[in-house]
Amino acid sequence: MTAGQLPRWVDYGLMPALNVAAAFLVSGLVVLLIGENPVEAVKVLVWGSLGWNEGIGFTLFYATNFIFTGLAVAIAFHAGLFNIGGEGQAYLGGLGVALACLALDRYVPWWVTLPVAVLGAAAFGAAWAFIPALLQAKRGSHVVITTIMFNFIAASMMVYLLVNLLSKRGSMQPETRTFESGGRLPLLQDVLPGTDFGSAPVNLSFLLALAACLLVWIVVWRTRLGYEIRTFGANPVAAVYAGISPLRITVVTMLMSGGLAGMMAINEIMGSQHRLLIEFVAGYGFVGIAVALMGRAHPIGIVFAAILFGMLYQGGAELAFEMPTITRDMIVVIQGLVILFAGALEHMFRPVLLRIFGVLAARPAPAA
Repeated sequence: MTAGQLPRWVDYGLMPALNVAAAFLVSGLVVLLIGENPVEAVKVLVWGSLGWNEGIGFTLFYATNFIFTGLAVAIAFHAGLFNIGGEGQAYLGGLGVALACLALDRYVPWWVTLPVAVLGAAAFGAAWAFIPALLQAKRGSHVVITTIMFNFIAASMMVYLLVNLLSKRGSMQPETRTFESGGRLPLLQDVLPGTDFGSAPVNLSFLLALAACLLVWIVVWRTRLGYEIRTFGANPVAAVYAGISPLRITVVTMLMSGGLAGMMAINEIMGSQHRLLIEFVAGYGFVGIAVALMGRAHPIGIVFAAILFGMLYQGGAELAFEMPTITRDMIVVIQGLVILFAGALEHMFRPVLLRIFGVLAARPAPAA
């Protein structure tokens, strides 16, 4: 361990755990101030998300969305890019999924529709990330500004499409028709024998999200492209000196990031809603930023961080039901504190840990 560097297990394990513990400690103080027992609140939250089959199913369902959006943000991080356009890219990914399902659901089974839907989601999400990437690489327009602007453009465009072009004939609802069986993913309990998640909509896309984690790990850490991405993110000047094209890396990385964000729509559109509708993204793209930060932009860390936020979503709903004084707004506050400590304050404990482990590393070994 060199100066200023922590052991990997501390950087990727202990520090995120301390951040989460600090967030829950502050949340406990807030719960205490409104007159409730924070220990009981934690028990209800954990039981509601992991204590029964249906709760586990909903936790995994939410975690699936966070895995895709977290991977999208993480792969951009490795290139030194900050893609906060996951909302818009997921929106366009939903359009790709819906078009595939609407075209094929009446003629082929779901396992034929799925590869087309995956390609549609990835292609539409990547296409929506292409213009911000090109503006960053060619004109120097910061990708943070362009991607967040494209979120609003995507939302407005989807409203127009669903109201004027894609809505059901004779319906006033801004949504497409419901997909037939050929456009619906099977539930996870129907695919994995011996599992029972009740009425939870967790479906085959959870396994697809895990496969995406493996693919991202291979690309980033086991390919030449991944080495170039990490080199460019660590030192752009040295990367250019080594012959790495900033234009190519920026565009390719953002295309992969947008494609992963777009694939989030598979879980919502093809796996749960079975139709394209407004606001199905529901903030998952922004939470993916916190998931990537907490998971240290590593697929394994992202899976655990996604499950944590899935627990907060599902357990928070149970907590608001069991303890009415803790409203849904309070649950949003708790989620915001976790995001705060995992994001803006993620290195709050680093100086203390550096001193502790610096002392341990400098301590001479005992004589034989």
